[in-house]
Amino acid sequence: MIAQIRGGFLTAALGVVLMALPVDTDVFALIGLTVAGLGCAPIYPAIIHSTPVNFGRRNSQAIIGIQMASAYTGSTLAPPLFGALSAWLGLWTFPLFLAVLVLLGIVMSERVNRRIPVAVDA
Repeated sequence: MIAQIRGGFLTAALGVVLMALPVDTDVFALIGLTVAGLGCAPIYPAIIHSTPVNFGRRNSQAIIGIQMASAYTGSTLAPPLFGALSAWLGLWTFPLFLAVLVLLGIVMSERVNRRIPVAVDA
């Protein structure tokens, strides 16, 4: 599961790089948006699936609830946050905004993988 999470974030990062390329055509941006979306596809299911391994079976139901609530909150707040940011600074911030989200996801995922040993149910 860790490989799917890392691979998804790396694929999403590749898509962000393609979106940020300073070229005269929009083709790379469209391809980059598609690649970033495909990279994000395995991340959420893999994180949910690995929760019992990371936090133990007894805690997994509550933690999955927190993960789902966080995902819904993020999908609710991120678009208006970017809309306000882009109205203020411009649409050129979109690849930067996505890069920050990808970087934050990688860092937080790796922190969980390093800090939490494989849980054993008592």
